[in-house]
Amino acid sequence: MTNDAKPRSVRRRDFLKLMGGACMISFAPSFLRLPLAFAGEGAPGKGPARTGLVYSPVYKKHLTGAGHPERPERCDAIMDALAADKQLTFKSIEPRAATDAEILACHTEVYLAAVKRDITSGAASLSTGDTAVCKDSLAAALLAAGGTLSAVDAVFESKVKNAFCVVRPPGHHATSAKGMGFCVFNNAAVAARYAQKKYKIGKVMIVDWDVHHGNGTQDIFYDDGSVFYFSTHQSPWYPGTGRADETGAGKGKGCTLNCPFPAGSGKKEIVGAFQDKLVPAANKFKPELVLISAGFDSRIGDPLGMFTLTDEDFAELTRIMMNIARDHAEGRVVSVLEGGYALRGLASASAAHVKALCGQ
Repeated sequence: MTNDAKPRSVRRRDFLKLMGGACMISFAPSFLRLPLAFAGEGAPGKGPARTGLVYSPVYKKHLTGAGHPERPERCDAIMDALAADKQLTFKSIEPRAATDAEILACHTEVYLAAVKRDITSGAASLSTGDTAVCKDSLAAALLAAGGTLSAVDAVFESKVKNAFCVVRPPGHHATSAKGMGFCVFNNAAVAARYAQKKYKIGKVMIVDWDVHHGNGTQDIFYDDGSVFYFSTHQSPWYPGTGRADETGAGKGKGCTLNCPFPAGSGKKEIVGAFQDKLVPAANKFKPELVLISAGFDSRIGDPLGMFTLTDEDFAELTRIMMNIARDHAEGRVVSVLEGGYALRGLASASAAHVKALCGQ
C-alpha cells in the first residue's frame, strides 16, 4: 500500500479474534447513580455559562443488547457526574435531528439508505459492520449528529465559547460508506462540513484522543486539505489503521497526523505528542474551528484499551486544545463524545474535561 492509499480497517469482532480475545474482559460495575439534577443554565449567582452541554434522553434509546460496552448507562454516568459538581456552570443546548442533506455531506446515499433499511427492517446490527442497532437507533443517530450541529451554531453565534456533546451512538469509525465499531454517522465529520458550509470557514481541525484510531474521520477527509485530522491511539489495536505514514493524499497530503503508541502509553507519550506535534501543526494550519473526538477509553482501567491517561491528563489535553482555539479559532471548541466504557472512569474523565472547558 502506498502512503497515498486510503488505509483499510477491520471488523471489531475479527480484530478481537486476531488479538486472542484481549479485549474480551469483564466490564466495570454499574456507576453508583447520583440524583440527576442538571439545571442547564448554571447555578444562581454565577455569571453566564461559557460552556454549552448537548444532551437528550433519546440517546439512551439506542439499545445495543445485554453486556454490550457501548450502552445507555454511559450517558447516565456522565450526566450524573456533571450534575454532582455544583461548581460547574453550563448552558443547555437543545439538539435537533440532522437532515439527510447534512448527513450526505459526509456519507454516501447508498450508505444512508442502507442504515434506514437495516434499522426499519428490525436488523440487530448494520449490514456494513459491527454496529448494534434497534428500532430507535436511527432517531438517536440523527439526533447525535444534529446535536453536534446545534453546538456548532451555539459557538458561532457566541451563545457559548465551547461545548461538550454527550451523544450516542459515537461516530469516528463511520466512514463515508460504512458504519462500524459501534458507530452509525460520523458526528464530528458532519459538524466540520456543516460549519464550513453555514459559516463559510475554510479550515477545521479534528483532534481524536480515543484509544482507537478514528478510521472513519481519516477516510472522509484523507484527500481534503481543508480539514486537519490528528489522532493519538493504541497500536496495534482496532481498527488496524492509523500508521504514522498515513498522512493524507492529493490536496490533503500532510493534513493527517497519526501518532500510534503501544499498550501502556500514557501522559509522557500522548500529552507529549499534543505539545510537540499537534501544537506546531495547528500553528501552521490555523484552524477556524476546533473539534474534539473525545474518547475516554484511553483512560487507565478502560476495558477496551490499554492506555494509562488520568483525569488530570484529560484536563491538560483539553487546555492544549483551548489554547489552540484561542490562538486561531476565536476560542471555538466543540467536543463530541466517542468511546469510554468503564463507567466510573468515563464519568470522572468527562468531568475533568468539562471543568477544563469551563476554565476551572
